Amino acid sequence: MTLAGKTLFITGATRGIGKAIALRAARDGANVAVVGKTAAPHAKLPGTVADSAREVEAAGGKAIACVADVRSEEQMAAAVAATVAAFGGIDVVVNNASAISLTRTEDTDLKRFDLMSAVNTRGTFLTSKLCLPHLRRSTNPHVLMLSPPLTTDARWFAPHLAYSIAKYGMSLCVLGLAAEWSSDGIAVNALWPRTVIRTAAVQNLLGGDAVMARARSPEIVADAAHAILTSDSRALTGRFLIDEQVLRDKGVTDFSPYADVPDADLLPDFFI
Repeated sequence: MTLAGKTLFITGATRGIGKAIALRAARDGANVAVVGKTAAPHAKLPGTVADSAREVEAAGGKAIACVADVRSEEQMAAAVAATVAAFGGIDVVVNNASAISLTRTEDTDLKRFDLMSAVNTRGTFLTSKLCLPHLRRSTNPHVLMLSPPLTTDARWFAPHLAYSIAKYGMSLCVLGLAAEWSSDGIAVNALWPRTVIRTAAVQNLLGGDAVMARARSPEIVADAAHAILTSDSRALTGRFLIDEQVLRDKGVTDFSPYADVPDADLLPDFFI
């Protein structure tokens, strides 16, 4: 299967994993709603929503640039409406937008807690809800969360409780929506990287060049997402998937193109 002619609504598509998923879909000839907050160039973060939309079109797809904050119901509703007006519907939703702060409880102010909860958990819930009527009209509808496998292992909560609550909230949306929407044939899955991925967050917040050197490129997640989003929505749903295993199941054995160091030197991601 292919994403040719399909319409993807991708949050956080200005850079990193979200942008890589958008560009991978564009190579099939997909329509992409590039959804993000960055309307003007940022001093520390590369790219804007309009820049990413132009790259999608250069890669072979069609794009609409939607400047919207996933915390705003009005802005997200407008972005969904603009996407449907431009392309006639929505076939795929990728909930990628996320906020991160790896702080212990005593060092986490409530403003940061609220930001992560609003972007990660509430934003995922809101985006999925707004797109539901259009997904129901698709022939192979998918919702994909960039979130980790669910666990009750305390080691993934104790060091950064606020972030974990917000991120696992996205995964709880997978658990609930997959069952709730199964009768509509809407697939709802989670995808998470086995290793650290080269993103702006890693560069600016999580270790800089030393960690980036031992990370994989976002394209590995994009290729895994493509494999999921081109599957039969009634056959693959409610799963918590890892990028490397998804590709191994598709016959990929050489992962060296995604990294500059041997697999043994790669850093595992959080929650793995």
